[in-house]
Amino acid sequence: MRGDPRRLAITIIAILIAMFALHWARTFCVSLLMGILIAYALNPVVVRLQRMRVPRWAGSTLVMVALCAAGVLAAGSLGEQVGAVLEQVPQAVRKVSAKLTERTGEPGTLEKVQAAAREIEKATIEVAGDAPAKRAPAVVIEQPGFKLSSFLWTNSLAVASFAGQAVMVLFLAFFLLLSGEAFKRKFLRLAGPSLEKRRITQQMMEQINVSIQNFMFMLFTTNTALAILTWIAFYLIGLENAGAWALAAGLLHFIPYAGPAVTAAAVGLAAFLQFGTYAMALAAAGASIAIATLIGMLVATFMTGKQARMNSAAVFVALLFWGWLWGVWGLLLAIPIIVTVKVAAEFIEQLHPVAELLRA
Repeated sequence: MRGDPRRLAITIIAILIAMFALHWARTFCVSLLMGILIAYALNPVVVRLQRMRVPRWAGSTLVMVALCAAGVLAAGSLGEQVGAVLEQVPQAVRKVSAKLTERTGEPGTLEKVQAAAREIEKATIEVAGDAPAKRAPAVVIEQPGFKLSSFLWTNSLAVASFAGQAVMVLFLAFFLLLSGEAFKRKFLRLAGPSLEKRRITQQMMEQINVSIQNFMFMLFTTNTALAILTWIAFYLIGLENAGAWALAAGLLHFIPYAGPAVTAAAVGLAAFLQFGTYAMALAAAGASIAIATLIGMLVATFMTGKQARMNSAAVFVALLFWGWLWGVWGLLLAIPIIVTVKVAAEFIEQLHPVAELLRA
């Protein structure tokens, strides 16, 4: 009993240190986990090519080249459209302000604040006895509009860092695909000489492999369905570049909650710039949110719960925790991490209480 408080304190301190280390090394951890996740997703394709008598190195190279080509095509189709929308943000703000002024028939809140500031300044000058003739002429500095090229140039260091990190992730995934079953055999040897421990370790690794691959397949299936439904909805609305926006919706939906919100905001802005009415902007944004809710909340949640047999509350808490720790990348990696923890806890006797908490 005397050792229990001390052991509890040491455990709490160790957890806090681990959380600080994960936050401090988030760039490395995110790159490592993203590489592993991509390798898990692409490994079935490489295995299928091996069964067709394609060498593993050739299959891995072919798959990674196809992935990079798809990324370049997606970036090319989306970059110009997104850049055009971003450069039109000031115009959209002026349109919204004009619409609000026309609807209310009175100056907007910003104009009222500016008028009040001018009156206060005038009263202050009169109290100080400063004659209007002696006042220096006001200098009005016109702020330049937003330009995507200037924004990217200003944040070139962050863009270069992201590009370098993406390249490292792709190289890591490529080398993991090349290694094949090498790491699995190494883990089995590290499990010890006992056949029972090796058997349990092999079962755990196979279950983790199956769970993550099923999760990635579910993500691919649901996001493809979301992109198709979004394209149909935007085509019926009459939104320009409906295919590009549908592709963006499918890609951003990989990020829980944040991705659909960004998509709805961008699509609503694009619709307002095209049609000039609030009704069409709300219709486009509402269609995006409705489809994301249908796919994300109902279909994806049902399939995830059925495949992983996990508690939805635990999944939501995991999303909150990893999102707080790693931001957007944490939201993307939270479910694979929690699925891996649940499978490992089911095979390790000391972690059975954790498995019980995560089990549906």
